[in-house]
Amino acid sequence: MNDDKPRVTGVGGIFFKSSNPEEMKEWYKTNLGLDTDPWGTNFEWFQGADSSKKGFTQWSPSKEDTNFFEPSKKDFMINYRVVHIEKLVVQLKANGVKILDEIESYDYGKFVHILDQEGNKIQLWEPNDVEYEKIVQGRTN
Repeated sequence: MNDDKPRVTGVGGIFFKSSNPEEMKEWYKTNLGLDTDPWGTNFEWFQGADSSKKGFTQWSPSKEDTNFFEPSKKDFMINYRVVHIEKLVVQLKANGVKILDEIESYDYGKFVHILDQEGNKIQLWEPNDVEYEKIVQGRTN
């Protein structure tokens, strides 16, 4: 795959509303074996293009009254892992895609939010998996 092309490379997270996020996390821990923490859990995997590099997918229930998914009216938001987020935003703007905010940068990656054609909020994440792993390790220690 051409690494210069801005694109989605996988699912970075699944976020959804729950009437009781703590009970939901406990149910998943008890019944499906998820190792949950205050934010949910992380699925760790190795990248296909370079099996020495780790990747992560976040799973996280939120309170029903969260405004994290706005302006979408849906009870979920999907986070997609991307490469070249700045180029991707330029491309999306040229295609008329609604960009909800500016790119925000953190040690563990860059984020921006968009709306798809049906008004679903999507979070795009250009990860820094080395730094993200430090956060994940800190949660489990």
